[in-house]
Order: sequence, then structure tokens, then C-alpha cells
Amino acid sequence: MSADELIKRYEAGGGRLAAANAEGLAVPPSLHTAVVTCMDSRIDVFALFKMEIGEAHVLRNAGGVVTDDVIRSLTISQRQLGTRDVLLVQHNGCGLTTFTDDEFCEELAAETGMRPSWRTHAFRDPAQSVRRDITQLRHDPFLHPDTRVRGFVLDIHAGVLDEVVVPEGA
Repeated sequence: MSADELIKRYEAGGGRLAAANAEGLAVPPSLHTAVVTCMDSRIDVFALFKMEIGEAHVLRNAGGVVTDDVIRSLTISQRQLGTRDVLLVQHNGCGLTTFTDDEFCEELAAETGMRPSWRTHAFRDPAQSVRRDITQLRHDPFLHPDTRVRGFVLDIHAGVLDEVVVPEGA
């Protein structure tokens, strides 16, 4: 599907539908929760958690990994809009498991003559990646001290969440 198709859908009433769905909703999410997940187009976060518009902030990126921009967005979500819970959801079969940071950077350098200033945050094991990200969020000085973080690996084909537990203080 091209961007042109999405614009056609917008012009056919998508904008009016989006405005109607948002009518009367407060800006702060009603569940005081932010979900960080992968940009994989197969993941329907709203269906997965039976969420309605206005209930949670949803942050998506390649892999659903914690990056500087995720920290920035979560800090704003918490400090300005009152969220306290963070759910991390990565998944099996993620594209970030198919290469390494170094491989990708070398491919880009060979093609463009430059290495990117950012990392891909590629990983082999989504559960290990979730563990690291939980630990990072729990120790981030900018997030609210009352932040509660839980992490999961989604079996994308079965729709099953497996919780990754990291003991407090770890």
C-alpha cells in the first residue's frame, strides 16, 4: 500500500472519523500508561490490549527498543501528562534479530560513504533485549520515581504475551 492510498482514505472520511473518535477525550491517557512496541505493521496494540483511543500513549520504533527518543517521549508523557506505567512489548520474528549493528552500519557506509550517528539496537533474543530495556528504564534519572515497568515478548502468530520478569534492584 502506498502513501497515496492512505491519503485517499483520509480524503474519503478518515479525518472526520479520527476527529469524532477523539471528541471529548482528555489529552492525558486515562490509564496513565505508555506502551513501547515495535513498528511491525502486524502488531495491533489496540486489539492486543483491548484498548480504546485515549487510554494509553503508544510509542513505536524498529524493535520496540528503548532509545534516547523513547526516553524523551516517556519523560514528557510522565512529567507533563501523568503516565506512570510503562509496558515494553517486543516480539518473536522481529527484523532486528536478522542483522547486527556493525553489519548494518557497514552496509550503509559502503553505500553512502558515511556511518550513521545512531545505533540500530539490533538483538538476537527479544527476552534479553526486554530485560536490558526494563533495567535501563528503571534506572533512568528523568523518568518519574514512581515509574512501574513491565516487559513482554509477543508471539506474533499466537497473540500470546510472555512476561519477562526482572527483579526490582537488578
